[in-house]
Amino acid sequence: MRVPVEWLEEYCSPDLPVDELATRLAMAGTEVDRVEHHGVRELDHFVVGRVVAAQQHPDADRLKVCVVDLGGGEESQIVCGAPNVAAGQTVAVARPGAVMPDGTRLKKAKLRGQESDGMILAEDELGIGIDHAGTIVLDEDLEVGVPLAEVLPLSTDVLELEITPNRPDCLAVYGVAREVHAATGAPLAPPPWADGAGSLAAGEGDIGVEIAVEAPDLCPRFTARAFEDVAIGPSPPWLKARLMACGQRPINNVVDITNYVMLLTGQPLHAFDLDRIEGRRLVVRRATEGEQVVTLDDQTRVVDGEVCLIADAAGPTSIAGVMGGNRSEVQADTTRVLMEAASWNAANIHATSLKLGLRSEASARFEKGLAPEQALDAQAVATKLMLDLTGARLVPGAVDVALRAYESLEPLVVRLRDAKVVALLGVAITRSESALHLQRLGFETAERSDGLDVTVPPFRRNDVTREADLIEEVARLHGVNDQLPATLPRRRGAIGVLTTPQRLRRRAEDVLVGRGLLEVVGWSFESLARDAQLRLGDDDPRRAHVVIENPMSEDESLMRTTLLGSLLDVARHNAARGQGVPGIFESGRVYRAGVGTLPHEHHALGALMPGDVFAAKAHLEALLRTLRVPAAFAADPQPFLHPGRSAAVLAGGVPVGWAGDVHPLVAGEWDLEAIGAFEIDLDAVIAHAAPVAQYEDLTSFPELREDIAIIVGQDVPAATVLEAVRVAGGKLLARAEIFDVYRGQPIPPGRTSLAIALTFRARDRTLTDADVAPVRERIVARLASELGGELRG
Repeated sequence: MRVPVEWLEEYCSPDLPVDELATRLAMAGTEVDRVEHHGVRELDHFVVGRVVAAQQHPDADRLKVCVVDLGGGEESQIVCGAPNVAAGQTVAVARPGAVMPDGTRLKKAKLRGQESDGMILAEDELGIGIDHAGTIVLDEDLEVGVPLAEVLPLSTDVLELEITPNRPDCLAVYGVAREVHAATGAPLAPPPWADGAGSLAAGEGDIGVEIAVEAPDLCPRFTARAFEDVAIGPSPPWLKARLMACGQRPINNVVDITNYVMLLTGQPLHAFDLDRIEGRRLVVRRATEGEQVVTLDDQTRVVDGEVCLIADAAGPTSIAGVMGGNRSEVQADTTRVLMEAASWNAANIHATSLKLGLRSEASARFEKGLAPEQALDAQAVATKLMLDLTGARLVPGAVDVALRAYESLEPLVVRLRDAKVVALLGVAITRSESALHLQRLGFETAERSDGLDVTVPPFRRNDVTREADLIEEVARLHGVNDQLPATLPRRRGAIGVLTTPQRLRRRAEDVLVGRGLLEVVGWSFESLARDAQLRLGDDDPRRAHVVIENPMSEDESLMRTTLLGSLLDVARHNAARGQGVPGIFESGRVYRAGVGTLPHEHHALGALMPGDVFAAKAHLEALLRTLRVPAAFAADPQPFLHPGRSAAVLAGGVPVGWAGDVHPLVAGEWDLEAIGAFEIDLDAVIAHAAPVAQYEDLTSFPELREDIAIIVGQDVPAATVLEAVRVAGGKLLARAEIFDVYRGQPIPPGRTSLAIALTFRARDRTLTDADVAPVRERIVARLASELGGELRG
């Protein structure tokens, strides 16, 4: 929601710098994403001028050389390309030194040989409209030399707000003004519909159109008013400027009024050309299956039976609450207008918008739940503007079709107890302070013996339903100026502890952080294209995705089955910004569709780092040692890993993950080079962790180390060699580690030499070579018999 500060201050002006105002709003719970500037700068350089003369440029057919009176006896020569510029016009002028909306600073120039000392301005050059064809022609009664800012809204700061789904009332300038009033205490002007201008009770006349609501569960209220003698034309500059600052494109005065009122009050409206309503009857109904609607964007939408439509005798005219139809839209020759302001079922609008892939400013508000009471408020504001800006005549009478359940709805009254405020917030807030905070937000309060009876306004009906909600409102305003101290909640004798799996999970993450890896958090969603990027085969179990029923986009339509994709996304993001590929890891859930009603879900831990399989294996082994999980590695090709440089991770003889070099073709999909990676099922790994640490006595007798080199076939895994060594070594063998791998002469082709460091130790004596020799021979014999190994000389 873009809120121009100039417009906001019409209803609440706290006399604060815009940055401080943004801070106050953020502290009160309305997130300010950014503060932008809309319009021009250096306002002293923009003035009202009068064209004294306008002569054809001697060397350019489309340019005129104008002499402009800027007041105080000052005249300037300005070259202008607007076809409508003429002597006698009062115009908007920018002098040299003016800063335009795009940041350009205006300078003296020479255009086709003629001096130009400034610029005669069009709407788009000031950011107050989109017209570039002609200059702005001002009221001829204006005094020349007057600052242009006194005539036109040239400049304003704009608050870009992130409005939470529970606060549709803040999707309105007046709703934000109410928040500013509550957060700062600055006076709040009466709402724009409060003066009664444009109000008219239902049933006082005949507007010429019958309204029938056949789906009252989807339309709690439908109001309509009719206007005749409407003159379609451009909106005044002040209205265009406010729409532009809000990110809206001006169209014509009637359409601009509907957008302006929506932005001001939060209630969307729609204007029908009354003469284009077939049969003089509008029906609010559910669509028939496969029915088609041509919307204002000239797209044909096919709808189902759950979509709510507004239709006339010729068929649908609008998709209710989402977008109007082009058949009955206001056009240049329109003279009679039907103004509709209705309330729609929030869940239905949200579902309709999603299934059609069609979002609008109206649907963004309706899907959050607007109060039916807001409809006539918006009608009152729109009526006043229609009379003032289009020269229209209001047809006596109004239509107001309301669902009986809404008509009988009693105001919600919630008790706010003083003791409960203290219990939840941990600080005493006086009853009068609570009442003041709530009253500033539009709530009514009445004192009771133990607190307040609070009447919830209609525009907060869906958000504030219980005492805790009221306490939240009090707390967020009371804490604007850091008045809420940091306190701990009451314990009631409970002590929070981590479960064993939670503790081990954190320990695993800490190991990787300690080894220099950075933790990242990726999306749990991915697209179907990810399977092809990872080269997953058709029968790969990682293709068994959980499909999201209402995805935000096609790229987020499936739940991920592996962490590798999101890790590669992060690596590409960093590499594309010149940061290289850092060592990163992610700890999170992965999902697979199961055979039952619920999908399989487990906690995975994956890492990605520059280097190769050995770097990945080193990090993984450190992690497993810390968790005290005995593990082994076995050759295991993965489609996304380099053939021959990948391994399965085994715990208790069961695969619990993989490690290896990312396949060059997969790395290329993410524009990356050589990288290593691993991923484990952390839940399965933790299940094999030793529950209690087992300690051994340190021996006072020294170790004896001997090195041997064994030649084995290249297809024999190093882990298999080490396992055979450990079995043959028995109790005297304390450790066995490979410290060198060699291929080449004089080693025969197809064979590999593995250098193994053997560490022997006994608890009761110092070992001699006579003690170790039989063990060494037993090791060599076992390697020869089981693996075809031979001792290298």
